Amino acid sequence: MKTYFDCIPCAIRQVLDSIRMITDDEAMHEKVLREALGLWHDIDMRESPPAVARKVHRMVRTMTGVVDPYLEVKQRYNRLAMEMVDDLEETVAGSADRFETAVRLAIAGNVIDFGVNSTVDESVVEGVIARSLTDPLDLDALVEFKVAIAEATNILYLGDNAGEIVFDRLLIEQMPRQRVTFVVRGGPILNDALLADAEMVGMTDLVEVIDNGADAPGTILEICSKAFRKRFEKADLIVAKGQGNFETLSESDRNIFFLLRPKCAVLARHLGCELGRQVLVRSGVPLSNES
Repeated sequence: MKTYFDCIPCAIRQVLDSIRMITDDEAMHEKVLREALGLWHDIDMRESPPAVARKVHRMVRTMTGVVDPYLEVKQRYNRLAMEMVDDLEETVAGSADRFETAVRLAIAGNVIDFGVNSTVDESVVEGVIARSLTDPLDLDALVEFKVAIAEATNILYLGDNAGEIVFDRLLIEQMPRQRVTFVVRGGPILNDALLADAEMVGMTDLVEVIDNGADAPGTILEICSKAFRKRFEKADLIVAKGQGNFETLSESDRNIFFLLRPKCAVLARHLGCELGRQVLVRSGVPLSNES
């Protein structure tokens, strides 16, 4: 997926959010913003939004010397999600269709995204969780997803954000865990999950966890590690969570199921759906408007 003109204001807002997390120094805010605006002058709009974000946030980290501006945010949302997990597991266990409920909750967790939203408070997360159980979902895609999981021998689950990965646990618990490998980012970028986050929420106790060797808010294969690319090619089913993974892998010819909530108008238009819809769609298959 290419970068659209409407992505530019969002990217600049991300820079301002990041620098405000680091310092209250307005002179530094101006310096970093000016550098970011200059960087955009030479951006190739044919690149995906995560490819552009990687360049911009590398610049922020270099100029400030702060390796992970979102570290505190990630830890806070990991803790918040872990406080919810017992109730969420009870919801799954008590539902008529545990797999469907786990899918719905996994998608609901995608609301914890500081790349698109500058703030996500607890009430927003709770509201999305409540609606997720009854909001429209493509049930034909759900059946295909369940069959694909049953038939797969090597499943690669591409995670997205810290906090959100607790919701991914709910779905993985309904899958053949011995066949699942969970993937986090290889370096700090926005509030995307790293290995430390997977350890913090117990994902490493559930399944094998690896990183992709790259610091982009998506999965840009050409910059990922050789070891990850081998695992990607070997997998016969890929589960890709979140907007960044869709933006970078939507044109892939691999067997991928995307789970996300489009949180910006650009992606919603690209998908042909409304903002905030629960999306479960297979690579190469148009999004259904049926629930």
